[in-house]
Amino acid sequence: METILIKGLQLIIALALLIILHEGGHFFAAKVFKVRVEKFYLFFDWKFSLFSTYSNWWRKLMGKAPAKKKENGEYEYEGTEYGIGWIPLGGYVKISGMVDESSFNEDDSQKSFWKQLPQLMKNIIIKNSDVKGESWEFRTHPAWQRLIIMLGGIIMNFITAFVIYSMVLFTWGESFVKSEDMNYGMKFSEQAKADGFCDGDIIIKTDEEAVESWNTSVLQDMSNAKTVTVLREGKEVVINMPEELSLLDMIEQPLYATMRAPLAIDSILPGTPADEMGLKKTDKICSVNGMEVKDFNDFQNALIALQKNLPEKANFGDSLKARQITLVLNDSVVQKVTLTPEFTLGFANAMPYQDKITTKKYGFFESFPAGVKYGIQTLTSYADQMKYIFTKKGARQVGGFISIGNIFPDAWNWQKFWLLTAFLSIALGFVNVLPIPALDGGHALFALFELFTGKRLNDNFLLVVQYFGMYILLGLMILAQLNDILRIFGL
Repeated sequence: METILIKGLQLIIALALLIILHEGGHFFAAKVFKVRVEKFYLFFDWKFSLFSTYSNWWRKLMGKAPAKKKENGEYEYEGTEYGIGWIPLGGYVKISGMVDESSFNEDDSQKSFWKQLPQLMKNIIIKNSDVKGESWEFRTHPAWQRLIIMLGGIIMNFITAFVIYSMVLFTWGESFVKSEDMNYGMKFSEQAKADGFCDGDIIIKTDEEAVESWNTSVLQDMSNAKTVTVLREGKEVVINMPEELSLLDMIEQPLYATMRAPLAIDSILPGTPADEMGLKKTDKICSVNGMEVKDFNDFQNALIALQKNLPEKANFGDSLKARQITLVLNDSVVQKVTLTPEFTLGFANAMPYQDKITTKKYGFFESFPAGVKYGIQTLTSYADQMKYIFTKKGARQVGGFISIGNIFPDAWNWQKFWLLTAFLSIALGFVNVLPIPALDGGHALFALFELFTGKRLNDNFLLVVQYFGMYILLGLMILAQLNDILRIFGL
């Protein structure tokens, strides 16, 4: 329970910070161009909010008269309303005149949205002179100003990530194990071995690009490379990479290549199967269900194989049966144990190369170009992986809030917290730039259309496509949460 709380707290703080900064980007840009911002909310406030600067108790505390309400129940504008909603799925700024919804009569019970659709879709292209509204409304401003306002949140996300990466490098430096110091070498999947790699190889080049140290971005470089050079028993060996190999294939568990680690139990997590079976730090795991374990990678791969061997339509009973395993400890002791629903035993392995870590320090001004470079590499890697989302394998990798929370460490670590927050900022910025209606990228696309063609899209049309965009986003959210639920049951 403590682990869940720590992970959850880190997730909430990171997301709250990024939501405020993202929406703050829209808010700042709107204010620069004198566009009215009616609301600025952290989280969503359907029906009610946890806090609002328009609430009577707050206004009384500030010595102000109660806010006046219009006939539709909304408050009359007296400056931006700041608030905190109760649904922690994001946040928003309500910018006046984003879309003219007056043509969609929600009060007409005889005329649903779908019945009004043909009327809403008429006259998709209009003249700028036909746009009516107040000077402080979004839709009355030039396309280039509207474009900047819509991109404000995305730009803020990327700036936030670059600044965080820069400050992390300045504060802690960059720690890594040099390739030449990796005397255990790498561990490779069966596919990688079929392609010519051997356990113990050290990757030193992708094409002609030197690999200074190992990290998961090397897999992306390998997926795009024609050749990979490894150091094998002191000699350089060049391996031709298959053209059909994709990054998605390489990051499928077990990973195509990963750092090899001896199995050395560092600590036992309380309340886990390892704790219940009495596993000790001095114990040596020799096999899992008869599969020999030579290193920690073998142990992990054995558990991954159990999960992958589940039938496609596995139920909870199938998962429970697969998680009941037999271990051989210390060459002769046989132990039967049931793994967690996540197919883990519950111990932390000692990290190798602790005495061979190289830390590169950065001065204050040196850290900024290094941080920007780090951020661009992260963005490029994330964008490269997103192209697989519409494949069967890629869709299965989509995760919701549980998956995002699980990337945070079990114990609070400021360096890891800020690195993960920067990564989430990159991901949030990239997802929002996608040209999907209802996202910032969709609005930006329409503004670009107007800039390049000189023609404007009717607000009615924008309202319709925004509805469809919401359906797409809702479908992706359901898929992500469903994948999380299936993983909880080991499916």
